[in-house]
Amino acid sequence: MGSSTTSRLRENLPALVKLSKEGIIMAKKIDNLSLLKKIENYQDINKPRSVGEIISVGDGVAYVSGLTDVMMSELVEFPGNTFGLALNLLPDSVGIVLLDDYEHLNEGDTVSTTGRVLSVPVGDEFMGRVVNALAVPIDGLPAPTPADHFPVENIAPGVITREKVNKPVQTGIVAIDAMIPLGRGQRELIIGDRGIGKSSIAITTIINQRQENLKCIYVAIGQKRSFVAQLVNTLTKFGAMEYTTIFAATASDPASMQFLAPYAATALGEYYASKGEDALIIYDDLSKHAWAYRELSLLLKRPSGREAYPGDVFYLHSRLLERSIRLNKKYGGGSLTGLPIIETQAGDVSAYIPTNVISITDGQIYLEADLFHSGFKPPVNAGLSVSRVGGDAQIKLMKKVAGKMRLDLAQYRELAAFAQFSSDLDEKTKAQLDRGARVSEILKQGWDEPIEVYRQIILVWLVTSGYADKIELKNMAEWKKSALIFTDSEEGQKLIGSLKEEGELTDSLTKKLATFASHLQDLTNHLTITSES
Repeated sequence: MGSSTTSRLRENLPALVKLSKEGIIMAKKIDNLSLLKKIENYQDINKPRSVGEIISVGDGVAYVSGLTDVMMSELVEFPGNTFGLALNLLPDSVGIVLLDDYEHLNEGDTVSTTGRVLSVPVGDEFMGRVVNALAVPIDGLPAPTPADHFPVENIAPGVITREKVNKPVQTGIVAIDAMIPLGRGQRELIIGDRGIGKSSIAITTIINQRQENLKCIYVAIGQKRSFVAQLVNTLTKFGAMEYTTIFAATASDPASMQFLAPYAATALGEYYASKGEDALIIYDDLSKHAWAYRELSLLLKRPSGREAYPGDVFYLHSRLLERSIRLNKKYGGGSLTGLPIIETQAGDVSAYIPTNVISITDGQIYLEADLFHSGFKPPVNAGLSVSRVGGDAQIKLMKKVAGKMRLDLAQYRELAAFAQFSSDLDEKTKAQLDRGARVSEILKQGWDEPIEVYRQIILVWLVTSGYADKIELKNMAEWKKSALIFTDSEEGQKLIGSLKEEGELTDSLTKKLATFASHLQDLTNHLTITSES
């Protein structure tokens, strides 16, 4: 039987070969057909896949039954061209957060899925505009033409796509640029009590980007409308609005808009980064963002945990802030720097939301209420503030001249606290206190007075090198003003040119700084302590 079978195979071999060739061709055709079918099915995604009806609606939330194929965070269409976001998938119903007016909706109305996740328009034309949480203009001007649409929720890029954070973001604030440097792609938290200058630091940073080629995005979450109007006027006054986009989800907007605003704004930032550009995004503030999410979660009847927040409130901010990135050249080379703001109650950084965001970010700028009330603005606490990027994000000159300034300042504040109980101090302690007091004075700065980084370097070098030791403490503000004005002189501009050219603190550069200091001293002799005093 075996030989018979073999002989038959030999006889039919040409036919089998022909059949196998046809089979390969047919398989390719079938594969192509399946590919076409996949494409066809992909196009069908945009068509309604399932239909349900409203069970109940109110407080910006609708419960719908019958949506068997709905996905998490899917866009759902209601009558009257109203849309919602599916956020709670239950066995017999779906909890949907409504994104538009819903007064016209009633129980029993038909609802359909769209198969699409929420996306927002992005593009360079959004610079200089004020938009809502869905990137719809609210400034009364025509809608910009979008270059693309980016998803509101996006998975943060992985480690392979990232580049080391070592390019600085110059805030224009001496206390930050010298002691708590920021890098492009970093996430640095600004934390402190209400009304002590958190937003001011963000605004100063935006104003300072005019010469830094950094596109800015400001997200106002739960703020008053008057604050947004004032913000627009301020940025316009300083010429900063032309490279800034404001996403406004004010206190009068629904919780759903306050929840979505930072994610939509981050999508615009990701668009800039994907093009190889650098962007800065301010989240003002994430405390109110967490409140909005808690409100939505309670309306969706999710189980509440600590302080009534839902169990995934940590994920709420981690999936947002992890999208801040510096991409390597292979993936575009752009960056998105995040500056989230958190409001504390009576300086309590150990509360639930502050500790969550502290653990997500790459450091924090801690603003202390006592410093603010004592007249120290910005009230940056050098001891509790930290940047995990550190000197990597500083230019070499600033890293060199700032040196131990942060440590010296922290030690000065501790010494000052003890010195008030003792009148008998040794000379070394007195000298340390005097130097620390003068360093503190040059760190005082108005929110509308950003200082270019090379002028900061000159100022810090003068004080840390002892050239301000003989200036009377009450005259330090005037001395600082004179020093900055002198940097605008011909001699000062030549010095700044040398700083940019050499890039490191060489002996020749030190001599030029000393010459500048001696000429400045001639101009400020009237501010020094007299021998009689």
